Parts: sequence; C-alpha cells; structure tokens
Amino acid sequence: MYYRPIGTSAENLDLMKLMDRQYLKTPFYGSRRLAKWLKSQSHAVNRKRVRRLMQAMGLEAVYRRPRTSKPDSGHRVYPYLLRELKVTRPNQVWSADITYIPMARGFLYLVAIIDWYSRYVLAWRLSNTLDAGFCVEALEEALRKGKPEIFNTDQGAQFTGEAFTGLLESHGVKISMDGRGSYNDNLFIERLWRTVKYEEVYLKAYEDGKEARISLGNYFRFYNTERFHQSLGYLTPLEVFQMLLEPRGGDLVESQLANLTASPGITEFSLV
Repeated sequence: MYYRPIGTSAENLDLMKLMDRQYLKTPFYGSRRLAKWLKSQSHAVNRKRVRRLMQAMGLEAVYRRPRTSKPDSGHRVYPYLLRELKVTRPNQVWSADITYIPMARGFLYLVAIIDWYSRYVLAWRLSNTLDAGFCVEALEEALRKGKPEIFNTDQGAQFTGEAFTGLLESHGVKISMDGRGSYNDNLFIERLWRTVKYEEVYLKAYEDGKEARISLGNYFRFYNTERFHQSLGYLTPLEVFQMLLEPRGGDLVESQLANLTASPGITEFSLV
C-alpha cells in the first residue's frame, strides 16, 4: 500500500523525444533500425531497450506483414472499407489515432478524430495512460457534432474494445479497420500528427498536462478555423466542413469550392 511507481528516467525521456522525431521521418523503422540510428547519434542503447520505449510510446513500425497470428478472440475483426472508395463529402469518413506528446518532464498521449474530406478535427483528448477512456470521451464529443458513414481506425486495443465499437454501432456507423501496422490506410491523420508536432509540440516544452491542454487547445482552434490548406483551395477545415454540409448560394462560395467539387475524391488531393 506504500508503493510509489517509479517514473521514466530523464535519459529515457530524452531518447523517446529523439525517437519520436525520427519516427515521423521514417515510420517504417522498427526497434532494430531505431537502435542503429540512435547509436549513430552517439547514444549507447540496445534493441531491447528501444523496443521497450517504443511500447511505452505506442509506436510500431508501419509496413505490411503476413498475418501470422489471430486477433484476440474477444475482439471482433472489422473489414477495411476504404479501398478504392472516393471520399467526396464531409461526414463520409472519419478516422482516429493516438500519438505520443513529449513534455519537459514526462509525456502524454493524444487522440484526435478527423473528418477525412475537410481535415476538420472534430475532437481530441490527452491522457497519461493508453486506456480506452480518453478515446471514448473524444468519440462522444465528435458524435455530438455529426455522424460519419464510416469510421476508420487501426487495430489498437483502444479502438477494438466494446466501449468504442459499441458506441459507433449504436449510432449506426460502419466500422473500418486498417491492416495491422499499415501506415497508408490512415494517412490523413498521420499527416495531422506531423503538422501538429512541427507547428506546435516541438516548438514548446510543456511543463505539465495543464499547459499542454491549454496550448494544444489553442493550436487546434487555429488549425480548424484559421490555418489555410492549399489542398482545400486555401480554405480552412471548418469552412469546408460547414460549406459542404450546408451549401449556400452565390458565386463566391461556388468559386471557392470549385477545385473541391471538381475533384473525384479527397484521396487524390495533395496532403499539404
């Protein structure tokens, strides 16, 4: 009853920050390659240590691999529904993912839910553990703003549990899941992580979770309502999300959306 958990050492936190940056550049690096890269940066680490840190960060090398094991019998296996699908409107496809957020001391996990077509971030949450609770909270908030036809995630335990999948099914949402370790299947939210980290997280060293929540909240408001996207015709995600849900008359709106509506689907847009 007097046990106090030992926190992550400062040395390991420094290694995790380095690994996080490198992972954004080379998401196909597994523990062996990351260990080799760290050694090339004058850090004496072995593969076992790197693997342990990757697990703590929720990182996994992303590449197609043979299905050599069966999923947990307690989890239903959902098919991947986005292959060759033309995404042409908001609320057609949403997706969610989790990423590692470094702080000055310690780290947090960030989950976000994004609309594929508009790139609009519908909801996000921070947590100091990789349980499902903060993911379910984000999903509940997102569903108050609308309902997708399809919701796509990876096969992480946070998204395959009954609390998450049951909530989607109760709203009549079709569930799609990536092949395990596949990067391209959820590419839009992976690119969101790159944007958030280079434009916000890496420019700051959050002192604690409170500061991280405030700063990330300000950034996501900027991202949704002020940050212009070249691939969206220099509109913001919120503008595209609202305009195409509630079409308005006028040459201005039509001209702003001309490039969007002329495209056969968002999957052919650039990912800037």
